[in-house]
Amino acid sequence: MHLVFDIFQGIGVAAAVGIRPFLPALAVGGLAEANAEIHFKGTDLSFLQHVPFLLAMAICAALLLLAERRLTSKQLERGVVGILLAAASLALGALFFGGSLARGHYLVWPGIVGGVLCAAVGIAASRPLLARVRSRLEAGAAAIVPLYAEAFAVVTAALSVVAPPVGLASLLWLLWLLLAGRRREGQKYAGLRILR
Repeated sequence: MHLVFDIFQGIGVAAAVGIRPFLPALAVGGLAEANAEIHFKGTDLSFLQHVPFLLAMAICAALLLLAERRLTSKQLERGVVGILLAAASLALGALFFGGSLARGHYLVWPGIVGGVLCAAVGIAASRPLLARVRSRLEAGAAAIVPLYAEAFAVVTAALSVVAPPVGLASLLWLLWLLLAGRRREGQKYAGLRILR
């Protein structure tokens, strides 16, 4: 049963850092440092709960906030910043899922692979959704959307740590969002073809 909970925990944290990378990583690292239902002590990934890593996550979160205030949403999604965010999400997803397995003395590599996949689902489901929401709002309201995404990602990561089945539920919800978004895009393009 421990392995199943470790897997669910890794799934949820990796999916959460796919939505927003840095604050969920900071939250989970802080929970690990406090030994609250998770820790990485005695593993090769113990740095995930140490102060230098937590400080780096806090600095990256602050830099992301500044970038979002200065750049357009298209620059954030398709530019260098978007690529760096996606890379950070995939790397953090791999590390935290791998760490969740390592603390139970299980093989780490399946967690690394699973973490990349779960973070990729988080990215693929959340980016288009956030872009659609921002495009429909006025500038002032659109600026708040990333804060809601950040809060949702932090809560998802934290709940996945303390109640691991939440991790699986969050991944399933993100998959549903991804499929629903793709279906909506397909219907939109089909409607455009009919208009021609």
